[in-house]
Amino acid sequence: MLSVTKHALKKPDFAPVCKSFEKSLAANYEEFKVEVVDCPDLTAAPWKLALPGLGGEPCVADVGGVPNLIPTPNVEKQYNLDTVAELCGLSDGYVIGASAVASKLLGKNAELVNNGKTGKDGVVKSMYTKIIDDKGNDYECKEYPHNEFGLLGNLFLCRGLPGKVIHVTAKIRKGSLNFINCLNKGLTEDFTDPVAVGGTFLLTNGKAKLHVMPGFSCSPLHTEDDINNWLRFHEMSGPLTHTSVFVSKDPGLDLRLEHSHCFSDHGDGGHYHFDTTPDTVCYEGYFNLADNICRIDPPEVTHLIGRD
Repeated sequence: MLSVTKHALKKPDFAPVCKSFEKSLAANYEEFKVEVVDCPDLTAAPWKLALPGLGGEPCVADVGGVPNLIPTPNVEKQYNLDTVAELCGLSDGYVIGASAVASKLLGKNAELVNNGKTGKDGVVKSMYTKIIDDKGNDYECKEYPHNEFGLLGNLFLCRGLPGKVIHVTAKIRKGSLNFINCLNKGLTEDFTDPVAVGGTFLLTNGKAKLHVMPGFSCSPLHTEDDINNWLRFHEMSGPLTHTSVFVSKDPGLDLRLEHSHCFSDHGDGGHYHFDTTPDTVCYEGYFNLADNICRIDPPEVTHLIGRD
């Protein structure tokens, strides 16, 4: 049995969140727009998600955690999207987000974009990016037809219903923050209580620095330098479709506050860090606010290393 703590949120209205986003975007991008719109069909191109909308009992789940990977991997920590959805009270719901693959199924570690519907009518459209040969840097982005994931996961769950969402566009970066850092910075500064957000965004033009985890390290990883020397970093090209979860503040649940993974049709994908082409970069995203946070199976021994 997995432990679960459900933390109800004092969810704000969209209007003050939009103002917060606008303030942060103004300091980081030359051009931007924030508006409340009807959610488009996210199953259509270019999004290609399993869920049509972001509405219906929206929830953020933080499962496991980085301490299951660092300093040494606990490969026995394997999770199932159906189980996570049940623990969140969203059986037969939709799940998107960022996690690691179930290494026992894939044969090695890799970055995973969770994207599926749970329950008896479940469908999985998840994608993973892995290093092909740990002695080199070649990678591949492929379909992952499994409900299982490993070690950690930052997930957004809902009923997939249509409804109002926050639409954000931004281009020509002039500041130092990545797209999600920028949005979350405003929430952290403007709201006393935690605000949890989930959704999807496109890097529609430009390039980004991403990492892809290779095989598990043979030696313990104790510092950020150890982690960065182990990871494989690449500059990859848009368009890149991301699933993302971010939380403004940790209400004492040992959360990872931001996590975004991406995939593409042209073979690029991984863990998003920041764009590398500030003069040409363009973003577009759709986001919803969560009603609650579900903290599932937190590590008994924790730390803050490797959570960027």
